[in-house]
Amino acid sequence: MMNLQGRTALITGAGQGIGRACAEVFASRGADLVLLEKNSSTLHEVAEEIRKTGRRVVPVAVDLTDLEALRRELEKNCSNLAIDILVNNAGSIGPEQQARSIKPDSKLCWEFTSPYPLFLIQFVLPSMRSRKWGRIINISSIYGVIGGKGEVAYSTAKAGVIGLTKSVAREAGADGVTVNAVLPGLTRTPTIENFMAKKFKDAIIQETPLGRGAEPQEVARVIAFLASDDASFITATAIPISGGWAI
Repeated sequence: MMNLQGRTALITGAGQGIGRACAEVFASRGADLVLLEKNSSTLHEVAEEIRKTGRRVVPVAVDLTDLEALRRELEKNCSNLAIDILVNNAGSIGPEQQARSIKPDSKLCWEFTSPYPLFLIQFVLPSMRSRKWGRIINISSIYGVIGGKGEVAYSTAKAGVIGLTKSVAREAGADGVTVNAVLPGLTRTPTIENFMAKKFKDAIIQETPLGRGAEPQEVARVIAFLASDDASFITATAIPISGGWAI
C-alpha cells in the first residue's frame, strides 16, 4: 500500500464522486487533509467521516469560481500548513455545446475548469519547491484527448488541463515537484448517475473493453499512487483511467 503518512493533501470537489473517494483513500493511507467544496452539507459529512479515522481534516466551504473568496479562505485556513499534495479535482459539466452554437459571450466550462487549478498551483507551488518535494495531480478527462461530440467547451477545458500539467511539470521538476494528470472515462459519480442519459452511458460501456464504468475509488487509487513516493520518477504524464475506452 502506497504510504502517505506525514503528508498533507489539499483536495478540491471533496464532497462527492472522485473527490470524496480521494479523501477516503488518502486518509486510509495516512494523509491529513484540507477539503475544498462549495456544498457545505456534503463537505462536513465527508469531514466527519474522515475524522473518525483519526486523521486531521480542515474543511473549507468555498465556491472555486470566486477567486477572491478562494484566496481569502486559503489564507485563513492554510497559511500555516505545508501542503504536500494538491489534487485539482473539482470540475463542471455544462449543457451540450456544439461548435456552431457557442456564442462569444457564452459562459463555457473552461471559465470554471481552467482558472482555479492554476490559482491553486500558484498558491502551493512556492512552498513545495522550497521544501524540494511536492505532488500535483490534475483531473482531466478522456475527452481532453479525443474530444466529445456536443462537448466542445468541456473537451477544450480538459485539454487545457493537460497542457497546464505538462507546462508546470517542466517548470517544477528540478525542485522535486511532480505534476501529472489523470484522464477518467465513464465513472459512477453522482453527477454521471443522475444527469447522464442511460443511452449515452450504455453506448460508452459497449465501447469499453472492461464492459463497465469505473468506481470513484478506482480513480482515487491511481491518484494516491501518483501522490506517493512510489511514483517519484513519474511527471508530465496524462494517465487514462477508462477501462480501455477510446484508447
